[in-house]
Amino acid sequence: MNKPSRLIVILTLSSLLSVLHSCTQDSYEKGEGEYSLMRGDFAEAYVNTAKEMESIITDDGDRLPLKENKTAKWVTTSDTIYRCMLYYNKVQDESGNLQADVISIGQVPCPKIIPLSKFEKELKTDPVKFESMWLSRTGKYLNLSLQLMSGHTDDTTAVHQLSFVADTLMAHPDNSRTLHVRLHHDQHQVPEYYSVQAYVSLLVDSIKADSIHFTVNTYQGEVDKTLFLRKF
Repeated sequence: MNKPSRLIVILTLSSLLSVLHSCTQDSYEKGEGEYSLMRGDFAEAYVNTAKEMESIITDDGDRLPLKENKTAKWVTTSDTIYRCMLYYNKVQDESGNLQADVISIGQVPCPKIIPLSKFEKELKTDPVKFESMWLSRTGKYLNLSLQLMSGHTDDTTAVHQLSFVADTLMAHPDNSRTLHVRLHHDQHQVPEYYSVQAYVSLLVDSIKADSIHFTVNTYQGEVDKTLFLRKF
């Protein structure tokens, strides 16, 4: 395989709804072998020249070939890397090497943080359900887990719109810096009948600060979370 050229970071999240359902777990039969217990991991999926996913690197740093190459509608570029969430079993090949037997795989949006001065929309803070925010074990990604209220509608323009907007870069006496980021969320006429899972990852190297202060409006009020991205 040619060396992957770049990491795909599709979305400023204006069309996020179409990928929210992609991480659902298919039905499966659980075996009882040493490597047959299903697990779910965030990962980078490596795509070959035929636009097939052929291996992954998980957020724990494990690199595994796929038992069978996988394709998906959202894989539109060859020789590259996509951020994903997958459910799989660890199994052994004929030589005893570990590989990933994929049950389901879905793209995870990996948007850029937009400075407030360059944000061209009205900043909206329609509520979401905030679950968690954490760094991958490798320190490469900041991951967020949200729940969005959704529901069926015949209005094709009704789509959740989300972005991450930076409004302040605060310098501290020790010369460290904290980037203050607010979640822009426009419910945009989407009905609020049930919760839909939404995962988002941010590349830590793209955040020019030592820590991030994240503010999100929830149905219980504003939530503020601070996470240190790197040692200072």
